[in-house]
Amino acid sequence: MADIAIDLGTANTLIQVRGEGVVLNEPSVVAVDRSSRRIRAIGLEAKRMFGRTPHNTIAIRPLRDGVIADVDLAELMLRHFLQSVLPKGLFRARPRVVIGVPSGITEIERRAVRSAAAAAGAKEVYLISEPMAAAIGVGLPVMTPRGNMVVNIGGGTTEIGVIALSGIVADASIRVGGNELDEAIAGFVRRHHNLLIGDPTAETIKVQIGSASALDDDRWMDVKGRDLVSGIPKTVQIHALEIRECLQEPIQSIVEAVCKALEFTPPELSSDIVDDGMVMTGGGAQLRGLDQLLARETGLPIHVDAEPLTCVVRGAGLVLEDWSTYRTVVSL
Repeated sequence: MADIAIDLGTANTLIQVRGEGVVLNEPSVVAVDRSSRRIRAIGLEAKRMFGRTPHNTIAIRPLRDGVIADVDLAELMLRHFLQSVLPKGLFRARPRVVIGVPSGITEIERRAVRSAAAAAGAKEVYLISEPMAAAIGVGLPVMTPRGNMVVNIGGGTTEIGVIALSGIVADASIRVGGNELDEAIAGFVRRHHNLLIGDPTAETIKVQIGSASALDDDRWMDVKGRDLVSGIPKTVQIHALEIRECLQEPIQSIVEAVCKALEFTPPELSSDIVDDGMVMTGGGAQLRGLDQLLARETGLPIHVDAEPLTCVVRGAGLVLEDWSTYRTVVSL
């Protein structure tokens, strides 16, 4: 039987098949017909439709703030992804599935995740909190008494966890992530440049010139959109400094959440974190200068994983590979 690890993220869904590594990394987007609700596209093909669809088609993210907002579409999306990575005969075997979820998820949201996975063909569904999965994925010794701290910044949530002895001792979960950074950029461009841009353009700006603290290579970028006054397409030049300033509010929320988790950390574990620092994972960890800002604000060493996007799914995959060791870190 092919055991499967899933990082069901707001921005991207990643799937790892036991023994094969990460086999799928696609945007968590579904394009549907407005009237019939018939699926037009799923994943990367659907994401390319953002802001470009005709009036009868809409591109939807079935997950918001790290949890399922539309159970039916999430189920269809998950079923499509599972069928695309498993041979037809193997899909009938109904695999065991471990899914990474936010630590602040409610019981209703847990049921939605479990039911979507079960309806998509899973035999057994286990949930693991994203900070725990990320910690395992980067190779931290989560089973030992030593304190380990992880900051996982995803598309919809930021999860902070202090982990020791197979459990999360102190945590903080806020519904601020990469999507909020994109929204902050789009709002700033609209207010200060009278230019309307879509989510993909805002994300491109974030990736190319976005930063959390001052850098040596601040630069300009040409941004194209629709003029709010004339309605005519136009191009404006935006400097990295402007983007850094408009990102300060969501970034400060992340910094405050990290500090809050540190406040609730027992003193003995705090001393471990002073020595070892914290590890940043998730797509948001790639924002330039964010590690330097956190280091200044907390005075702790900050490490960014080499592949931050895949940490959660890698950790869930390791749980499946060594089930007897990690069985206690998952829940039904």
